[in-house]
Amino acid sequence: MTVRIDKWLWSARFYKTRSLAKKHVETGKVKIAGQKIKPSRAVNVGDSLEIRKAEFTWHVEVLKTIDKRVSAKLAIHTYLESPESIKAREDIITASKMTYSSAPRPPKHPDKKSRRELIKVKKGGF
Repeated sequence: MTVRIDKWLWSARFYKTRSLAKKHVETGKVKIAGQKIKPSRAVNVGDSLEIRKAEFTWHVEVLKTIDKRVSAKLAIHTYLESPESIKAREDIITASKMTYSSAPRPPKHPDKKSRRELIKVKKGGF
């Protein structure tokens, strides 16, 4: 069974909508065997995909072709992600958590007066 790449990406839950999957394929963010493809390209078992989304990159091998969207627990059985890809994504997540945790935060929520002052500063009216 062959399935369009945009439909498979949507079914395997890499993208929330099929049109979003199609757009990312057209812009070259999804590649099969390192080559840029069209959304109508058929995906087959054994194809190796590179999927870039935001700062994350997945390197996966297609294990099963599906054309209907399934739950996330079932979707992970349709592909096999490479260990390097998993480690790279975990490193990015860890780095972003470290950045978030070290960012300064106010001790409490701003009151009405403070909020108005913040709005003035953001709009440029000191």
